[in-house]
Amino acid sequence: MKLAILERLKAHLDARMQAALDAMQSAQSSANEETKSSAGDKYETARAMAQNERDRHAQLYDQIRQERAVLDRIDPLFQFQRVGLGTLVKTTAGYFFVAVSVGLLDMAGTKVIAVSPQSPLGASLMGKQQGDSFLFQQKKCLIEELG
Repeated sequence: MKLAILERLKAHLDARMQAALDAMQSAQSSANEETKSSAGDKYETARAMAQNERDRHAQLYDQIRQERAVLDRIDPLFQFQRVGLGTLVKTTAGYFFVAVSVGLLDMAGTKVIAVSPQSPLGASLMGKQQGDSFLFQQKKCLIEELG
């Protein structure tokens, strides 16, 4: 299941990267198409707004690209003794995949929550092993299995 989760996350991030790239290019085209008018301030404002939009999408693209690079470093066949980057954690509260924060995934009827190691939940899981407990939604949960 870990390989399927990893592939789903990669496809999700690839789609988000493409959307950010398309939006960035669209904003750049918009900035380039602004024509100089007699109202110079209007022209400058429109170009600046389009440039800000382009920069915002470029920043989002870079953030997603970095998350995708994190996924590329994960070996789906590695068997963990302690929770680390790339661990599928089966708990009494359900399944968690420690990699990037994407949220809830439905994997053929099994709900898996993808969390970042830097998120509060991810940080509380890091370094734990089978049999350890952690808090999730103010409930004490038990780690049943690591994959």
